[in-house]
Amino acid sequence: MYLLKFEPILKQTLWGGDRIVPYKGLAAGPAHVGESWELSGVRGNESVVANGPWAGTTLPALIAREKGALVGDSVYARFGEEFPLLIKFIDAREDLSIQVHPDDALARRRHGSQGKTEMWYVVDAAPGARLRSGFARRVTPDEYEASVANDTVTQILREYEVRRGDLFFLPAGRVHSIGAGSFIAEIQQTSDITYRIYDFNRKGPDGKTRELHTELAKEAIDYTVLDDYRTRYAPEPNRAVELVSCPYFTTELYELDRPCACDLAALDSFLAVICTDGEARLTADGGEPLSVHAGETVLVPAAVRSLRMEPAPAARLLTSCIR
Repeated sequence: MYLLKFEPILKQTLWGGDRIVPYKGLAAGPAHVGESWELSGVRGNESVVANGPWAGTTLPALIAREKGALVGDSVYARFGEEFPLLIKFIDAREDLSIQVHPDDALARRRHGSQGKTEMWYVVDAAPGARLRSGFARRVTPDEYEASVANDTVTQILREYEVRRGDLFFLPAGRVHSIGAGSFIAEIQQTSDITYRIYDFNRKGPDGKTRELHTELAKEAIDYTVLDDYRTRYAPEPNRAVELVSCPYFTTELYELDRPCACDLAALDSFLAVICTDGEARLTADGGEPLSVHAGETVLVPAAVRSLRMEPAPAARLLTSCIR
């Protein structure tokens, strides 16, 4: 087993910007790339290994071959050959649509799929960049539906100005929207089910407005109101800081300016390492080091017992696994 890199899956979108290609250090790429799918088992969008003996192998095929040695015995028992996380970088040149995702029960009933709980880590933000998360006041399902019809839905949502390092946890059912100028690392359940609530009356390349899913979203929405939808944490240099722990993923932040050793012997899961800033060398079980730079993601197989992360000279890394 060795540390794995994957070919990025670049997604052109109506709202996509021009930062993902240079951020990832790619020689070239298409215009208006809104998303780079870093690790994906979504059918039709499976990640492909980019390095080493397994280069050219899709992630699901590799799981089928290596099973628990790659993803962890408990993870394999729970998810089989489906990789349980979808990891992305998102560059919003314009506001994304306001949307919501169903929970597991509703997604299984409607689509035979998992739901979508996710988190956002703000990698960078233009001055004044904002996003929306949750309701600003209590509303009924009928009031929500009326707000979509009369173009006032933005007025009932909580809006935040964001900066680098901000964190938002978005359980399934929470209405949300990424705003223009936001550059996000997103970690989510493996699901591509989105109910589009409002799209600012935008027209697509065909000159038509995109389909809205007002009625489907009505049942999926969690109408609970919170005082604050941000997730607070205290950064600590050169040690793991837990950002999110939920049944679907556990994510930690490492801000490094000196080497850090991770004991993975008790972890029955893969570990995804996402470099959001700087550069580092990763070494698994004393083997050959692998360099990773901003915009790259590495999959550490579950069979790896120890991981050394050595910044060069500084790095900010997110790690995510299933506990």
